[in-house]
Amino acid sequence: MVTVKPANEEARVVALEKYAILDTDPEQSFDDFTLLASYICKTPIALISLVDEDRQWFKSRVGMDARETSRDIAFCSTAILQPDVFVVPDALADERFRDNPLVTSDPHIRFYAGAPLINEDGYALGTLCVVDRAPRELVPDQKDALKTLSRLVLCQLEFRRNLILLKEALTDRTKEEHERQRELVHVQETLMRVMGIRH
Repeated sequence: MVTVKPANEEARVVALEKYAILDTDPEQSFDDFTLLASYICKTPIALISLVDEDRQWFKSRVGMDARETSRDIAFCSTAILQPDVFVVPDALADERFRDNPLVTSDPHIRFYAGAPLINEDGYALGTLCVVDRAPRELVPDQKDALKTLSRLVLCQLEFRRNLILLKEALTDRTKEEHERQRELVHVQETLMRVMGIRH
């Protein structure tokens, strides 16, 4: 399978890295979204997949043990090229995917639907996707719900990134305050020595 990359690929990967989320531990706030996606779309598998230079890594997963797969075989690599939900009703009937190892062997994907996670700068970071081992379709309400959940996943990504930036800013400010306090003590001690004052 030949991986087609977005035109803004280099900037997209840089944008993804700024979220400082790759290879982090599971978080309940993200797991709730995959659980809801699986329930609403009635699929055994749901994933929050983030696509970096050479892999898709799962921030959250329901019904799948793997933490990542090669980008070369990832359905999400195609989904991030789309502005809307990307649906593959039957992977065995789709020439782009029928020989894919994820179709011909475990987890035996037959159905895939992925809503791209597109940030405010227009970078597709990954997808919220649902997967089944049998061919099928999403009804319009399920597709709308998947899009809605993908927007909420993106909001959670932004919230998490802003929280990290805020903590870093507070840490820097605390360090600056400690440094100023040390300088002030040093100046006071120097003045006291010059004036011959003892503690």
